[in-house]
Amino acid sequence: MREQFAEYRSGGSCSLIGGGKTAPDQAALFNSGLVRYVDLLDSYMSPGGLCHPGDNFGTILSAAEHARASGEEFMLALAVAFEIQCRFTAKVPVMAKGFNHAIQLAISTAAGTGKLFGLSEEQIAHAISIATVDNISLACVHVEPVSQWKGFSPGMTGMRAIYSASLAKRGFTGPSGLFEGPNGLQRMFDQKVDVDWSDDSLEIIKQTVLKKYCSLIHGQPVLEAVLKLKRDNGLTADDVETVLCDIFQSGFDIAGGGAFGPKDRPRTKEQADYNLKYLIAAALLDDAVGPAQLDPSRIRAADAQALLGKVEIHPDEILTARYPRELGTRITIQTKGGKILDREQSDYEGGLGNPLSWNKRSRNSTG
Repeated sequence: MREQFAEYRSGGSCSLIGGGKTAPDQAALFNSGLVRYVDLLDSYMSPGGLCHPGDNFGTILSAAEHARASGEEFMLALAVAFEIQCRFTAKVPVMAKGFNHAIQLAISTAAGTGKLFGLSEEQIAHAISIATVDNISLACVHVEPVSQWKGFSPGMTGMRAIYSASLAKRGFTGPSGLFEGPNGLQRMFDQKVDVDWSDDSLEIIKQTVLKKYCSLIHGQPVLEAVLKLKRDNGLTADDVETVLCDIFQSGFDIAGGGAFGPKDRPRTKEQADYNLKYLIAAALLDDAVGPAQLDPSRIRAADAQALLGKVEIHPDEILTARYPRELGTRITIQTKGGKILDREQSDYEGGLGNPLSWNKRSRNSTG
C-alpha cells in the first residue's frame, strides 16, 4: 500500500483534457466526465439495456499515458474494452434487472487498463474482480429527478478500475467467484454470463451508434422526425396544438414518463436530456437540440415549459417488438388550424442503417 500511495500521490503523470496534470485515477475521473457529461457519445443497444462504449475512453487514455504506451497500444486496449463491455451487455439484461451499465464498464476498463499496465492473465482477472465487486451500480442513477451524477458515474467507475489494476500489479487479489462463484454476478442476475471469450475479434464497434443530438440515445429518431416535420411544413411552435410521440417501451420508461418517473417539470440539464417532452419542445422552438438547449435557463423558460405540456409520450407494442434492431418512433402533430402532420421513423442519421459520414457536419447537432 505504501508503494501504491507513492505512485498515486507523487504529482501528475497524466494530462487533463484542457490543460493540467494529475494522478492517473484522477485523470480517469476528469477525462471520463468530459466525454460523458455533454451526452453526445456512442451507444450499444441490447434487448435488456444498453451501454456507452465511449465511457471507456477517459480511463484507457489515462492508463495509456501513465504506462507510456504507443498510440497503437492505446487503440488496441480501447478496442478490447469496447468489445468486453458490449459483449457483456448483449448477453446480460443489466438495466432490465435494475442495475446500471457501470457494472460492465468496471469489467471493461479494468481489462483494458490491465493490458496497458502489462499485467498477466491472472493479474488482469484480479483487477477485474477488484474493480467490479465494489462497483455494483443501481439503475436509480437514471431515475427522476435525474442528478448530476449521471454524467460522472462512469468516471468514478474508471477511477476505481485504474486504481484496481495498479493494485493487482502489486499482487493484490480479488474474489475468484465474481462470475460463477457463490453470490457472484450469475446469482445477482439470475442467469449464466454466457459470453464466448474464445472469439478474439474486435468487430463489435460496427454495431455501435452515435448521437446526432444532445439527448439520450432513445430520443435520436424522435428529434430527427420532429425536425423533419417542422422544416418540411414551415411549422412554428405557435402553430402546435398537441404532439403525440409513440415509442418503444424502454424509451418510454426512461424518458417518456414510464418506470423511471414523470417528465412534466424538468429543471436541470440532466433532467432535460432524459425528457422526451422537453426535447421535442426544444426542437420545435429552437430548430435544434444541442448544448444550448440544455442550459438551465433555456429549460426553465416559460415557452419551453408551456410547450412540453402539450406533448404526450406513449409506449407502442409494435415499436417495442422491433427494438433494439430498430430505434423506432411515430410522431403526430396537430396544429391549431386542425391539420394533422405525422411521420414514422425506424432509424436516424448516426444509427446502424444510416451512419454519420466523416465529412458531413450536421447543423442539427450543434444548433
